[in-house]
Amino acid sequence: MTDRVANSSEIKPAHPSEGKPWLSLYSEGLPKSITPEFADALAMFRDAVDRAPSRDAVRYFDQSFSYRRLDRLSEGFAVWLLRKGVVKGDRVAVVLQNVPQFLIATIAAWKLGAIATPINPMNRQRELAALFSDCKAKVVICHAGGNAKLVAEVLNAGSNFSDVTLLTTSPLSFQSRNDERALAIENYAPPNGVEDLLVAIRAIGNQSPPLVHTSSDDPAMIVYTSGTSGVPKGAILTHGNIAFNAQVYRDWIRLREGGAILGLAPLFHITGLIGQIAAAFLVAAPLILTFRFQADVMIDSIVEHQPEFAIGAITAFIALANASHARQLDFASLRAVYSGGAAIPPAFVEEFQTKFEHYIHGAYGLTETTSPSHFVPLGCPAPIDPKSGCLSIGVPVFNAEAKIVDNDGREVAVGELGEILIRGPMVIPGYWNKPKETAEAITDGWLRTGDIGFMDDKGWFYLVDRKKDMINAAGYKVWPREIEDVLYTHPAIREAAVVGVPDSYRGETVKAVVSLRSGESVTVEELAAFCKERMAAYKYPRIVEIVDELPKTITGKILRRALR
Repeated sequence: MTDRVANSSEIKPAHPSEGKPWLSLYSEGLPKSITPEFADALAMFRDAVDRAPSRDAVRYFDQSFSYRRLDRLSEGFAVWLLRKGVVKGDRVAVVLQNVPQFLIATIAAWKLGAIATPINPMNRQRELAALFSDCKAKVVICHAGGNAKLVAEVLNAGSNFSDVTLLTTSPLSFQSRNDERALAIENYAPPNGVEDLLVAIRAIGNQSPPLVHTSSDDPAMIVYTSGTSGVPKGAILTHGNIAFNAQVYRDWIRLREGGAILGLAPLFHITGLIGQIAAAFLVAAPLILTFRFQADVMIDSIVEHQPEFAIGAITAFIALANASHARQLDFASLRAVYSGGAAIPPAFVEEFQTKFEHYIHGAYGLTETTSPSHFVPLGCPAPIDPKSGCLSIGVPVFNAEAKIVDNDGREVAVGELGEILIRGPMVIPGYWNKPKETAEAITDGWLRTGDIGFMDDKGWFYLVDRKKDMINAAGYKVWPREIEDVLYTHPAIREAAVVGVPDSYRGETVKAVVSLRSGESVTVEELAAFCKERMAAYKYPRIVEIVDELPKTITGKILRRALR
C-alpha cells in the first residue's frame, strides 16, 4: 500500500498531517475552524421558517410552496404519524424520489424525535426486505403505483412486518405540468386500503404535535451505504452531524441567503440529504426538484428556476454536457458547481469549463462523514498529480482531520500511498445495530474510509482508488482510476470503468468497459493501443468492451463489481 513515494527531497517528518498544512490553502477570508450555529437539524429548519416564512422552500416543475406551508404540512403529518404510534427513536422509512413529500416526511419525523430512514426507491424486493428488517420501520412512505405494489408485496410477505403502516403519495402532487420525460406517467393510484399522504394530512386539519426535545447527539437519520463494496450498512447520522456539515457547505461555498439550490443528486443519497436539503434549510433557500434525474428536464429546470449552487455525481454532469440542447447560457445562474461521490476525470473538467464556463470543484466524503470531509476551495482549480494523473479531491474542511496510514495504521510520509482516515464532527457515531462493523470502521474517532490516496507537501489530498479495487497483474499494482483517466482523454469516450478479471498467467488482468459519445466510433483495438501509448505495459487494458450504458447506482456511481 505504500509503493508510491515522492522524491526524497519532498519527504517530510513523521506525522505530516499534524501541522495541518492544508489550512494555508483555504480561500481568503475563511476561518480555520467553525462553531456550530445549531445543535440540531430541526432547529435549523425552524429558524428558516421564522426568518423567511413566505420564501419558497420548494420549486417543483411549475409549482412552488413556502417555508410556512412546508412547516404546516409537516406539522399535520407529524400528528398523523403520532396517531400511528410513532414516538421518539422510531424509524420512518422514506422510499421516495426527489419530491416535496420527501421533505414533509423527514421534517415530520424529526418533530417527533423519530429517525427518518431514506431508502432508494429503485430497490427490488430482496433489497427492500433486508432494509426494512434492519431498520424495523414503523411507517413506510412510498410512491403510489408500481412502487407501492412492490413495497406492499414485501410488507405482506414478511411476518415481521405485520405492524408496519404503509402510506403512499403521488409524484403528480404539488405540480400540474406532468412532464412525461421525468415522471414516466403511470397509474399512481394507491393500493386498496392504503392512505394517501396528502389526504392524511388534510384529515388532521390545523393540529400540531407536542414539542419533543432533540439534542445534537440524537439520531436524525439512518442512511444506508450504497452497497458498492458489500451489504449496505445503516449509518447513523445525528442531528449534530447534519447541522454541522450543512454549515460547512454554507461557509465553504459561501451559499447566499435565499439562493436557490438545484436538486441534482437523489435526496435519499447523502449528497442530496446534506448538500441539498440541509444546506437549503440553513440558508432558507428554495430547493429545486424534478422527481428523478433526466438531463433535458434538469436543464429546463435550471433555466426556469435559476439555481445558484449545484452538486452531484460527475456522471450527471457528463449527461448534462451531452444533452441535446445544452448551452452555455443555460448555466448562467450558477455561482458554484461541485461534484462528489465518484472520481472526476480531469479531461472532463477541462471540457466542461471550456463549454459552459464553469469549473467543477471536487468534493470528497462518505455517508459515514455526513457528506463532505474534503472540498476543493471555491475558485481554486485543483492540482493534478503529475505521476498518477489524479485530480486532487481537495483539502480537509473546517474542524476535520485527515491522514494517510499504512496497513498497520502508521501514518506514512508525504506523497506515499495509504488508506485515508478522517476524524471530526462530521463522522457518524456508528452503524445501526452493527457494533462489530462500527468497531472495525471507527477507532478513537478516526474513520477508516477504505479509500487509497496520498497527501502532497502542500496539504492537497488525492484519491487513487478503493482499496478493494486494486488490480494485481503479475505482481504489479494497478489502480483502475489511472487507466480510466487516460480513457477519458479519448474523444470518443463518454464513460469508462476498469476492473481486474482472473487471468491464468498474470493472476489478474486489466479489463476496460466503456460507452461512447453519440455519433462517435472506435474499435477495441484502437482503445487498447491508445492506452498502451500512454502508460506502462503492465497497466494498459488487455480486454476492452464497448457497451451502450455502464451499470450504475441510482446516484450515478459506476458499479465496478457488476463488471467483474
